[in-house]
This record gives sequence, C-alpha cells and structure tokens, in this order.
Amino acid sequence: MEQKDPFGTTALPDIELISDDEAVRIRKVKTSTDHEPGKKFLILVVDDSADNVAMLSLDLQHEGYRVVTATDGEEAISVARATLPNLILMDISMPKLDGLGATRRIREEDELRDVPVIAVTAFGTEGFQRAAYDVGVSGYLTKPIDFVRMHQLVAGLLAPKGSGRLIRP
Repeated sequence: MEQKDPFGTTALPDIELISDDEAVRIRKVKTSTDHEPGKKFLILVVDDSADNVAMLSLDLQHEGYRVVTATDGEEAISVARATLPNLILMDISMPKLDGLGATRRIREEDELRDVPVIAVTAFGTEGFQRAAYDVGVSGYLTKPIDFVRMHQLVAGLLAPKGSGRLIRP
C-alpha cells in the first residue's frame, strides 16, 4: 500500500514535520491558541480504505472539526502520539495491527488513555461489539455509517465532562 501523508487531509498549523533519510518525525508546536475557548476539536480518522477516510474526513471537516488520518493500527498509534487528538474513529479490520489491538495499545499510553475511541466497522454482531467495548472503545458504529448517529455520538463524547455519556447502540 502506498505510504500517505497523515496530515494531508487538514492543514495543522501547530504541527511541524521533521524529515530525515529514514523517517518522518512529528513535533507539536505550542501556539497562542492552544487553550483558547472554542478551539476546534481534532479527530483522528483511522481506516485502510481511502474512500472511507475521505468520506469521514470531509464530513467531519464540514462539521467544523480538524482531522488527521491513518491507514492502519500502527500508523494510528504514531499519529495519535504526535497529535494528541480529542477523539479517534477507529476501523476494526485493518492490516498490520487491527483496530482492537491499536485501541488496546492506545489505552496503555498515559497521554492517550482518556481519548474517546469510536469503533467503526462492518461487523455488527454482539460478539464484535463486546470485544470492542472490552478493549476500551467509547462508542460503536457499523458501516454503512449513519452520519446523524455519528454526529450525535461524536458531540456527546466531546461534550464537557459530566455532560457527555457513553452511548451504546
């Protein structure tokens, strides 16, 4: 699969990419707007399908969110560490590291432990849902995506503490 720029979806002025011969490192740069009220939330969209990434990213941007992307579980962890998103939409079935494994590893990271993760998958069985909640997802969406439900779920999980709630199907 072709390597893509995880920041290609949205310009992130507070992110600096540092490239050398072997890898690209990412450094978050503090800006004066980092703690301003009303600053847009950052959402990490993770899916191995370019069409799904584009569809979800464009919809979320239309709703006013900033978006970064990843195409597999390993990349999702790297991008999440670098950008510290407010929420993650995580496909379950992906190459290298699936969404459940990536979510489990994200929950082990101190800085990412409390970031809500929404499982996005074609698997709607109770067993898959249980497995997803067992690794720490905060919500579960099945494909094809119901965008009204997704918007409600995202808004509820990003609401100030105490006003949001865990939403199950």
